[in-house]
Amino acid sequence: MGPMKAKKQAMKGKKKEPAREKRISMEIVVDAYGASEQAMGWYYYLEENLQFPFPAMCVKKRDISPLKPEEKVEVVSMAPEAECEHEMFVSILWNDRRFSVPIDQLECGSRDGKTKQAIADWHYWVRQGYQFG
Repeated sequence: MGPMKAKKQAMKGKKKEPAREKRISMEIVVDAYGASEQAMGWYYYLEENLQFPFPAMCVKKRDISPLKPEEKVEVVSMAPEAECEHEMFVSILWNDRRFSVPIDQLECGSRDGKTKQAIADWHYWVRQGYQFG
């Protein structure tokens, strides 16, 4: 089975959410040409909608992050733009330091509706296998 066929089969089981798809295409990546514009669309959408600080919990291990599953952290801001060219990162307070981790590694603990929705939108994008470009 070729890589394209494998990707299509992997995508089959992922249910589309029409309202979320519309928000992503009409608000987040609208008028974005190419990977860098899509990344910046996501960056500014998240920066505008996330209400910092908020609690979060690590839900999966990532080789690029020191967090362990079920570890609790405080998200304090978006990571610098330069860190978010291929994936979205936030800054957390961890062991008395500020550190950037991928958003898809975190479950949002905020009660703020916009914050929860924005994090869920990014998780959906990642789960669907969408990529910048």
